[in-house]
Amino acid sequence: MKQITIENRTFELDKIKQLYPAVVVKTGYKDETTEMSLEWIDVESKGSVEVVGYGIFVRMNEESKESFLYETREELDEAIAKLAEQLNKK
Repeated sequence: MKQITIENRTFELDKIKQLYPAVVVKTGYKDETTEMSLEWIDVESKGSVEVVGYGIFVRMNEESKESFLYETREELDEAIAKLAEQLNKK
């Protein structure tokens, strides 16, 4: 069974329903945050939102989601590269 490891946490690929990177931004309501696509932040946001951080999110089912948060885009990119390396192994 193929597995991936993110920040010392191991997941079996066949149990993952969704795996995605995203930017975490403030919604403008109190301290509430939400996830937005990296493409949206790069192309559409035009600096109009406050970025809180970046993350890789692993959804196992509707009730279970693991979040791995990073302060900078560079840290996220490094984590994505490590993840891609694992996924590309045969």
